Amino acid sequence: MDNTLQEFDTVVSACKDVFVKKMYDYGVAWRIMRLITITDQIYIKAQRIRNIEEKGVSKIDEDINSEYMGIVNYAVIAQIQLSLLPITSIEESNISNDEVIILYDKYVENAKTLLADKNHDYDEAWRNMRITSLTDIILMKIFRIKQIENHNQQTLISEGIDANYYDIFNYAIFALIKLNNKK
Repeated sequence: MDNTLQEFDTVVSACKDVFVKKMYDYGVAWRIMRLITITDQIYIKAQRIRNIEEKGVSKIDEDINSEYMGIVNYAVIAQIQLSLLPITSIEESNISNDEVIILYDKYVENAKTLLADKNHDYDEAWRNMRITSLTDIILMKIFRIKQIENHNQQTLISEGIDANYYDIFNYAIFALIKLNNKK
């Protein structure tokens, strides 16, 4: 389990590095996106991964690793958006890069705690899963989120959107760990 948490930290560090660099380039332009758009962004990335897995070839010079990293970062963005009031223009976004980093770290830490708890209960079963299965589970979680969004974020018995974003985050982390271990 200690190894998993170290691998988690390594993968998250790489994801955060990309996030911070993109925030430097683009600022917090993502703040204008509605939650449903973030869900669709994650869907696009997961669907591309699945297409590459099935076709065995990519015509765009971005590998599966970068797509999983994008999923991780968009899952964190979704958690941040859930915690902030929606905006209708980028001028309304009065959050600093430093505040975003604090929120990024907060949601990553929440995901890490959840991962550790579930890993304890499931005894690291994810290590025996295929990466393609992780992709499929991420897609299923996206479809669940879309269904919940269609119900105005109300559920009768199921976990809410935030729990599904955490699961997507952690499944993408698992995929990145497995991909890193293949190298």
